Amino acid sequence: MKKLLSTLLLTTVLLSCGPPRTDRIVIGTKNFTEQLILGEIFAQQIENKTHLKVDRRFYLAGTYICHQSILAGRIDIYPEYTGTALTAILKQPPGGTKQEVYNEIKSEYAKHFKLAIGQPLGFNDTFAMQIRGEDARKLNIRTISEAAKYSPLWHAGFGYEFMERPDGYKGLAQTYNLHFAEEPRIMDLGLLARSLKEKRVDITAGNSTDGLIYAFDFYVLEDDRHYFPPYEAVPVMREQMLNKHPEVKQIVDELTGKITEEDMRQLNYAIDGQHRNVTEIVSEFLKKKNLK
Repeated sequence: MKKLLSTLLLTTVLLSCGPPRTDRIVIGTKNFTEQLILGEIFAQQIENKTHLKVDRRFYLAGTYICHQSILAGRIDIYPEYTGTALTAILKQPPGGTKQEVYNEIKSEYAKHFKLAIGQPLGFNDTFAMQIRGEDARKLNIRTISEAAKYSPLWHAGFGYEFMERPDGYKGLAQTYNLHFAEEPRIMDLGLLARSLKEKRVDITAGNSTDGLIYAFDFYVLEDDRHYFPPYEAVPVMREQMLNKHPEVKQIVDELTGKITEEDMRQLNYAIDGQHRNVTEIVSEFLKKKNLK
């Protein structure tokens, strides 16, 4: 709670120097492909159905930067994940059903931050502990528990945020008694898949909707001890912006339940595997879902 109060004090300072808002909506994202796609979906939906101008401020590093940016009024909307909001922002222990986690963050974000949590977009993007498919087949392993006995021989590569967040590496290592050949390498998220494929590391923490899982023949280990909380994708929106532009919430609500995990994998692969333009693939997706 002390950390939460500290955040609130910082928010007050940040809000005092926030930029003036005109008739435009500023959308932010974190710095990985899926966030880019979700941000572009929000942007195109608003552009297609209102006369509002949309500014895109994508690749804003990780969770904490996006959160502080929306508190400061520098962005109006960004995509978040319920489990991340619960553990990284609210500092609560992982646990609870999808509905329980959603209800808690919706209530707490409104109470402490004056932020609205929109309805889930339709997919749960949990952390995915990935190894090479050839290793999974050779060693006949399918769960993190089964992989733990091989971990002293393996080299791990994780993103900075995964190493630091409360639902990340430290708790995972304790839950599964993981011990690697050396301290995990902290890597840029964009390098994890390539490093695993090229055998520079043997296990990484990716996302269950990664488009390169199938393309690179990776195997996602089952979280058999249910360490990770649900990570439903949701829009986070400034209440001040919604009061001025209530139509934005109605438009974003149209996306409720419209994006499946398979949809997200295909969209991610279109960017990471096929190197297509995000504007084009999002436009095609919205048309396919009859949202344009």
